[in-house]
Amino acid sequence: MEAGEEMEQILKKRQVLLFFVLLGIAQAGSTIRRYSVEEEAENGVFVANLLKDLGLEVEELAARGPRVISKGKKLNLEFNRQTGDLLLREKLDREELCGPAEPCVVPFQVLLGNPLQIFQAELQIRDINDHSPVFLDKEIILKISESTASGTTFLIERAQDLDVGSNGLQTYTISPNFYFHLNLQNSPDGTVLPQLVLDKVLDREERSEIRLILTALDGGNPPRSGTVQILIEVLDINDNAPAFSKLRYEVQVPENSPVGSQVATVSARDLDIGDHGNIAYAFSQASEDIRKTFRMNATSGEILLVKTLDFESIQAYTICVQATDGGGLSGSSVVIVQVMDLNDNPPELTMSTFTNHIPENAPETVIAVFSVADSDSGDNGKMVCSIQEDLPFILKPSFENFYTLMTNTALDRETRSQYNITIMVSDLGTPRLTAQHTIIVQVSDINDNAPAFTQTSYTIFVRENNSPALHIGTISATDSDSGSNAHITYSLLPSQDPQLALHSLVSINADNGQLFALRALDYEDQQTFKFHVGATDGGSPALSSQTLVSVVVLDDNDNAPFVLYPLQNSSAPYTELLPRAAEPGYLVTKVVAVDRDSGQNAWLSFQLLKATEPGLFSVWAHNGEVRTTRLLNERDAPKHRLLLLVKDNGEPPRSASVTLQVLVVDGFSQPYLPLPEVSRDPAQDEDMLTLYLVIALASVSSLFLLSVLLFVGVRLCRRARATSLGGCSMPEGHFPAHLVDVGGAGTLSQSYQYEVCLTGDTGTPDFKFLKPIIPNFLLQSSETDNDTNPSYRNSFEFS
Repeated sequence: MEAGEEMEQILKKRQVLLFFVLLGIAQAGSTIRRYSVEEEAENGVFVANLLKDLGLEVEELAARGPRVISKGKKLNLEFNRQTGDLLLREKLDREELCGPAEPCVVPFQVLLGNPLQIFQAELQIRDINDHSPVFLDKEIILKISESTASGTTFLIERAQDLDVGSNGLQTYTISPNFYFHLNLQNSPDGTVLPQLVLDKVLDREERSEIRLILTALDGGNPPRSGTVQILIEVLDINDNAPAFSKLRYEVQVPENSPVGSQVATVSARDLDIGDHGNIAYAFSQASEDIRKTFRMNATSGEILLVKTLDFESIQAYTICVQATDGGGLSGSSVVIVQVMDLNDNPPELTMSTFTNHIPENAPETVIAVFSVADSDSGDNGKMVCSIQEDLPFILKPSFENFYTLMTNTALDRETRSQYNITIMVSDLGTPRLTAQHTIIVQVSDINDNAPAFTQTSYTIFVRENNSPALHIGTISATDSDSGSNAHITYSLLPSQDPQLALHSLVSINADNGQLFALRALDYEDQQTFKFHVGATDGGSPALSSQTLVSVVVLDDNDNAPFVLYPLQNSSAPYTELLPRAAEPGYLVTKVVAVDRDSGQNAWLSFQLLKATEPGLFSVWAHNGEVRTTRLLNERDAPKHRLLLLVKDNGEPPRSASVTLQVLVVDGFSQPYLPLPEVSRDPAQDEDMLTLYLVIALASVSSLFLLSVLLFVGVRLCRRARATSLGGCSMPEGHFPAHLVDVGGAGTLSQSYQYEVCLTGDTGTPDFKFLKPIIPNFLLQSSETDNDTNPSYRNSFEFS
């Protein structure tokens, strides 16, 4: 018992020394904070307040979005963002997390965002006395020869206690007896091994077996205990114990070795014969893991595999093998099994944060933060992380296999609205194992595209006299954005022309861009007009564009021809003079007409509908010139009435009629005064005939007198001049009307003026007319000359 107390004091001193060593290491690594909690603590137990350690205020903590991440061994911790308290969310089992390791320290990280920051910390799980010592065997059988001398020690299978430290296994007790006492021995790994010490030589004839109770006690408060029954069988004398060929065996076994394969073979030799020389092999001091993983062939000494090895769980096994002969003597050896790592674990990717919607035009935006891990070792545990090369994203390593996925350049939703990003993690083992994780990122739209019209300008053709509210065309624009940013509203922009009343002419549908004519358009009033249409999207701020719209009014045949010459007057028809001596093709007059329409609707053609003397006159269809077709004879009437039709080329055609009065005269000096035709009684016809005869006689006399005067003037002119002029000799004195307007304001584009020239050679007053000289572009001057003496209109004037 005194030896046990000494061992207990030595153990306490070692624990105190170990405490101070651990305390110094913790102070040296000040960058990693350590917190502690007892195992089996209830859900919601307070662990620590991290506000001070994180260097944050309560208001800033919630904005940073803290998250607790545990790598490898999972810790179910809850972080209160309002107070900064770290709480347990479930009970922790120290033995499950750390096994026999002491202290039990599990690292974890606190991930902060905006900006990204990782806080390293450790949680120490303090052990409590929640496990009792347990013997793996229900009964321990010792075979001891009767010749065994007193003082001989027998090693007994130790108990197993999952607790550690002071709560672990501390001591053993044996039930009272006369043959044995208990001796406690410290092993190199710090465990206490029980030994039975023979106090009295055994006598098989006196007692063939002895039963004892071995009790194992831990250091908890209150202490827990476990018991096992020891059966001691007294054997006959056996003076040679088995001896192994090696005291230490070392083997390497790949972790993918199949179940049932041979791991190692041990061999021992006993010099005794018979039962005392028969050796049986068995595990000694084997843990539960060893018993579940390996099986010993008691006869051959082969160690066989009964469970698949896993390098990531256990890298090496230390197996104590005991060889016992038939006499109860035994020898021991140690087999070290090294598990060879194979690349049998693919990398694992753990996503910490992920944002699946990012705005366009925002470079260096964090999309995801994740960590990678591989349970293998060496090159098998080294990893390479990558994404597709053709994507505008980049991976940035941060801390201990943490990576940040972020945009490399600004994204354009109109070019690509969705990205499938495959994160591939590959180790460097042989063969390489990979893991991949695919995420879908949607690019959110911002209003960065103005509406674009389908055409740079629009030309719309509308036929005049349209009905009001007529749909005349559609203006269309597109917007590459989406949602409300792509909703387009159309509007009419203010006209730059102040005289254009645009809002009284057209309107536009704000939703679909349809244009409507508000009233009937008139080609003769306005042939074309231009305006701008604006397209505005629904973004904020709104973007807009504009286009030019030209409306061309198409002519319709809605105007009949209008006769400009001769003017139609029902009370006094216009009369043209025709010399009786006129040659065929003589230009009597020209009908001038216009049409307010355009194009073929304004192409005019002339037609003679009715004449007093058919066949005497003809009308040129394209210019309206009325000409004689033959020579006049005595049988032709002196007065003719012509009915002409002026027709356009529209569909349907429109027309206008004009009436001409043609009076045949013997010479241009014959006066003629057109009088309106009125009904007269027969009594006045004789008076009128007398008047006509008097006028005719006076005209002939005047003509004769004028001829004589001209003849005398010509003679005088020839004598006065030394050189012959050979042309026309004009009398001196007043001769006001040497230019005669024959055409008047007729159908020609300009009036033709003719020079009247009297010959002086023969003495006969012949007229040389129809010799055009200077065109008269001013119709008013001709009308002014004629107004001076309306009675002699269309006649020559002489004085």
